[in-house]
Amino acid sequence: MFPKISSSNERNEVVSSNAENQVGQNIGSVSRLLKHKLVQNAASLYGVQIATYAVPLVTIPYLARVLGVSGWGLVAIAQGFGSYIALLGEYGFGLSATREVARQRDDRDKLADIFAGVLGAKLALVALSIPLAIFASRWVSVFREHSSLLWAALFWAVAQGANVMWHFQGLERMRMVAVLDIGAKVLATVGIFLLVKAPQDGWLVLVLQGFGFLISAAFGLTLAYREIAFRLPTWAGSWNALRMGWTMFLFRSSVSLYTAGNAFILGLFVSPEFVGYYAGAEKISRAFVGILNPISQTLYPRLSHLVSSAQDRAARLARISIVMMGGAGATIGLAIFLLAPVIVHTVLGAHFGASIPVLRVLALLVPLVAIGNVLGIQWMLPLGMDSAFNKIIVTAGLINLSLALFLAPIYKDMGMAWAVVIAETFVSLTIYIVLRSRKLDPLSYQFVPKTEVAPAFE
Repeated sequence: MFPKISSSNERNEVVSSNAENQVGQNIGSVSRLLKHKLVQNAASLYGVQIATYAVPLVTIPYLARVLGVSGWGLVAIAQGFGSYIALLGEYGFGLSATREVARQRDDRDKLADIFAGVLGAKLALVALSIPLAIFASRWVSVFREHSSLLWAALFWAVAQGANVMWHFQGLERMRMVAVLDIGAKVLATVGIFLLVKAPQDGWLVLVLQGFGFLISAAFGLTLAYREIAFRLPTWAGSWNALRMGWTMFLFRSSVSLYTAGNAFILGLFVSPEFVGYYAGAEKISRAFVGILNPISQTLYPRLSHLVSSAQDRAARLARISIVMMGGAGATIGLAIFLLAPVIVHTVLGAHFGASIPVLRVLALLVPLVAIGNVLGIQWMLPLGMDSAFNKIIVTAGLINLSLALFLAPIYKDMGMAWAVVIAETFVSLTIYIVLRSRKLDPLSYQFVPKTEVAPAFE
């Protein structure tokens, strides 16, 4: 007998059925991916990132025109000083406490102890910020002339340090707290448009943003205490939290020497006008750098968890992150460099033309920070290489400060920009060399076992 030959209609029905099944499988895969905790946390953190960087970025065109170059520079100097004070309240808990919460996420009793200890440590650190502000009011000429900016910056810093995002990040449950955080910051942004009307209103920018931070922190505390027991901080618990966060505080404070506090450092040597040019470019470049931060923040607790139980999967996930963040950083950096004139004129206005070359230099930060974050924060820290990481960061901070002391008085805003880029280049390159020398390079195929491993996103 000859085999039966299918008709054309029958073949079409089979092909159509197979295609429908394939589409159904693809839709199911996409649906599962969208429901994955990593994806949802990344989406939540992107919302927070938009509120932290993009929403204030909306106010920059308005503030740049209302405050003027010098007024904008004064606010940047105060904000730079406030960033140093905020370090005391934050104290690296965004990394150290997040890591500890991720490790103890199934033990509510230990989570309550961690939470109380961190809050107690934050209160003690806030008390230390007041003498620093008094010292600055007497010895920094800008603050002697504009005391309202100093105290507004102190309020802004204390409010920023009050956040409890680290708790929910460690639990990988960011959705609700992200929505509340975004709402608070949008409210603060609306207040800026309604109340800031003249150059002398610069202090109001910091106060309104500070209220946004405080509202977000209050909501975070409320949500946290619905899940864990309320405990008063103890001296022992607070001291343990300080010891736990010490290395990360050293890291954060060193990083601030070549990131958040540069406008303040520059303001010690040049007029507010040049600080305004630099700060305008820095705000834009840091906003683009911030686009990649949620990926890093999402993967950090996951890698901290995987490194201790499945190092092969952790290495694979780190490699995926390097490709994603490195490629995205290079693309964004190139776009900033090419479009710098358009970006500056659109965001800052015609009076900020001197910010264009500064922005082109700072465009290099986007790929450098992206790679440095993956190799350092996402990989070195989960591996427990805190000491090596901190040595690199402290050295980079000293390099930036030394270069700033030499370059800023001569080359002003451009000198400060190159000091930052050189320091960031040192960080990324040195971290890779250290990992390579210890055979812990996540890009090395030899590090990952040859056997089949489960998907990194399981």
